[in-house]
This record gives sequence, C-alpha cells and structure tokens, in this order.
Amino acid sequence: EVQLVESGGGLVQPGGSLRLSCAASGFTFSGYCLAWFRQAPGKEREGLAVVLGGGRFTNYADSVKGRFTISQDNAKNTLYLQMNSLKLEDTAMYYCTAATFGCGLRPNVYNYWGQGTQVTVSS
Repeated sequence: EVQLVESGGGLVQPGGSLRLSCAASGFTFSGYCLAWFRQAPGKEREGLAVVLGGGRFTNYADSVKGRFTISQDNAKNTLYLQMNSLKLEDTAMYYCTAATFGCGLRPNVYNYWGQGTQVTVSS
C-alpha cells in the first residue's frame, strides 16, 4: 500500500523558515514524479515544487521560486521542502504527492496524496 506522511508544519513568524518532510512507503521513491502542493481555505490547490529523475530535475511555481527548495533522499524514501523567507500568504495546508505517470504542477497528474501538514505564518 502506498503511503505518504507529511510532517514538519507549524507556526512560524514572517521571514522565518521551516522544513517539511514526507515519508513514503509502498513504492520505489526514485522512479516517480514527486511534488509539494498547498491549499489555503477558500482557494484552489496550488502546485509549488516538483522533482523528477531522482532529484536531477526540479521546477517551481513563481510564488515560491528562490524561497523554497524541494529535495529527496532516496535512501530514506523521504521528500523535503525547505521553506525560507516565509510570508503571511504562505499559510496553508501543505501536501506531498506522487505521480505514476506524468509530472508537473497541476494536481490532476498525481494519484497518491498525503494527509497534509499545516503551516501558519503569523506575527
């Protein structure tokens, strides 16, 4: 059974940093397209960062480019999202996801999702 479990969310002040983790089980991590999404109340799910090819290829949404970094540890089957210079508008539920086929920043590509971890940016 494929499982994705996020952790690392919490409350942080504007300008602060957090690192999210996503522990995966039930599939070979390095062979999938992996991504982080977020969803704020009343808003659509937004693709933030994607990694493919065991970490060789990455892509980011403009809203997080230069502030967030996606990475993976294939030995630990864990996906990470390092978030720096956090802003109030980064407040959302953050999800990791994996795609069997296809890749990108649109949610309909992905067939496995975690339960999410809440990130709140507040002073």
